[in-house]
Amino acid sequence: SQAAKMKLKHNINPVLLQIINFIVLVYSLVTYIPWYILSGSKQAIAKAKQVKARPVNNKPGGAYRSVNSLHCLASVLYPGCDTLDKVFKYAKTKYKDKKLLGTREILKEEDEIQPSGKVFKKVILGKYTWLSYEDVYIKAVNFGNGLAVLGQQPKTNIAIFCETRAEWMIAAQACFMCNYQLVTLYATLGGPAIVHGLNETEVTTIITSKELMQTKLKEIVSQVPLLRHIITVDGKPTTWSEFPKGVIVHTMASVQAMGAKADTGNKQPSRPVPSDIAVIMYTSGSTGIPKGVMISHCNIIAGITGMAERIPNLGEKDTYIGYLPLAHVLELSAELVCLSHGCRIGYSSPQTLADQSSKIKKGSKGDVTTLKPTLMAAVPEIMDRIYKNVMNKVNEMTSFQRNLFILAYNYKMEQISKGYTTPLCDSLIFRKVRLLLGGKIRILLCGGAPLSAATQRFMNICFCCPVGQGYGLTESAGAGTITEVWDYTTGRVGAPLVCCEIKLMNWEEGGYYNTDKPYPRGEILIGGQNVTVGYYKNEARTKKDFTVDENGQRWLHTGDIGEFHHDGCLKIIDRKKDLVKLQAGEYVSLGKVEAALKNLPLVDNICAYASSFHSYVIGFVVPNQKELAELARKKGFKGTWEEICNSPEMEKEVLKVLAEAAMAANLEKFEIPVKIRLSPDPWTPETGLVTDAFKLKRKELTAFYQTDIDRMYGKNVK
Repeated sequence: SQAAKMKLKHNINPVLLQIINFIVLVYSLVTYIPWYILSGSKQAIAKAKQVKARPVNNKPGGAYRSVNSLHCLASVLYPGCDTLDKVFKYAKTKYKDKKLLGTREILKEEDEIQPSGKVFKKVILGKYTWLSYEDVYIKAVNFGNGLAVLGQQPKTNIAIFCETRAEWMIAAQACFMCNYQLVTLYATLGGPAIVHGLNETEVTTIITSKELMQTKLKEIVSQVPLLRHIITVDGKPTTWSEFPKGVIVHTMASVQAMGAKADTGNKQPSRPVPSDIAVIMYTSGSTGIPKGVMISHCNIIAGITGMAERIPNLGEKDTYIGYLPLAHVLELSAELVCLSHGCRIGYSSPQTLADQSSKIKKGSKGDVTTLKPTLMAAVPEIMDRIYKNVMNKVNEMTSFQRNLFILAYNYKMEQISKGYTTPLCDSLIFRKVRLLLGGKIRILLCGGAPLSAATQRFMNICFCCPVGQGYGLTESAGAGTITEVWDYTTGRVGAPLVCCEIKLMNWEEGGYYNTDKPYPRGEILIGGQNVTVGYYKNEARTKKDFTVDENGQRWLHTGDIGEFHHDGCLKIIDRKKDLVKLQAGEYVSLGKVEAALKNLPLVDNICAYASSFHSYVIGFVVPNQKELAELARKKGFKGTWEEICNSPEMEKEVLKVLAEAAMAANLEKFEIPVKIRLSPDPWTPETGLVTDAFKLKRKELTAFYQTDIDRMYGKNVK
């Protein structure tokens, strides 16, 4: 079974193991009946087995809908709240004095010199200070009015280029109220991409932070001729005289002060209608220059309506930790879901998230420890990192501790696959691991890229909570599918949300048909109110990716290949762009190869590459420094980190490990990489080789490693 494959290996004496297994069996029998009666798990097990979505007709390629929205797709969160300003006004009235946005105060900043001579900035942070729903509403109203004083007109574009923080959400709400179209750009985008986004949208005002203004905007501001106002959310930078003439720098506070003084009594503000554009979101895109996706008010509301329905008991008791880029549809949607349901949102960053994070001074507390969130969103890259870190710690334990952890892990894996819980293991063995994320997480939401079965199961076991795997695109306002909390199967992304329907279209070239048995397969098409308006100033691409059917329903052609299981849940099995035909005619799915090898302890990241002019697959690998150094030591290879990575001898050793894992994952012989390049430097969004959600940018990686590709394909491999 799949569970057996994911079990951890121990080295316990067989006789002792028999005794332990007998004790566990007795314990299970004694505790089963009281647990079954008290925990309500009978209901959860029944729900897990239920059909979650059905096709609306019996034709091949018929759309699947959630069983909760078979007759009518959901599109509005609260009656009459059909635009985002109305949703926030409703929430403000309902949750008036409740805490909404929290920020930690910086008590102390200091430079820490590393043994290598590098200087790392470390911070000591205090408690979270909170703004209530009412506070945020007033700040947003004043900011919106202040922007009007600066000359911002309804239905015109305004850009935000800023880290995830409370001011980002305040600025966004101000724009939603005044019907300004918010252009979002990732804080990690490179200079040319930022210039492209700002010029294409013709913005005159940009909202940013002091740090990004100094590090990113300063260099490119002269290339954005229409720019007139820069608003910094965190006070004025010390030096700003070098900006071109005609560009004025304001602080957010000064714009809010202008807005508070402005006489808006006589002037009726221009409120948005549902079809108005709320956000033009530039996707960091794994191919080419970023595209601006136009997302209307009704698109976002439909999307968050669908998402909220999959989170049981969502409400005032919940605390969400916000640290992913708000310019990413996953984070913006998650925070808007929380804001509309009375939850608190505490802000963080990847550098201050946990006690061990890079900016947190040793001995002081990271954000999760202080906030103790109940809800958290993560991209697979972050979950994979947590998984590897915990497993490295397990390997460093004494033999007794390690075997105890492994026994508990394997026991819990078996119980989970049957739909049972393990309260004793949770409190005795996994409590410490749970504390890594604050100890209170009840649901982990995962999106942005596929999550491996091993990592998903690890998070279920060690953090004692369901992992809601979702599938959606910027073009579908982030909505598509999310797994239900009692569905503990792995490798699937759940049933369609109540706001949309999904159908599979034949893709002949890849050999996927919606008449395939046992599961219909094909390209995933998403339809519903959440499907966006299209790409900004890019009619040709909009026509290619979006279609409208005879009923006026809008459909997004995702380029992803999926299959529907009997219970109506979707599994992503391939991607059109990832399919390469080798010289001999075999098709290789690069994503499938990467998924099989990505979770090896030796691999931090991997990109498979294939060319139709050659008969074999090659790869670029970012090795795990600790694991590769240990492998080099075992093989008697001495040298610096760069020398180890550049060594043909070490490349061969790593290839052997990859080949073994590939065989174990049942990859075909032609899918297994034959040559690799070990990269001494990690791939981060800053390098431009991966997106903000850490998806591979194949085009950029290909250009970056072109010399290595030529070398690896230069000789015939026997």
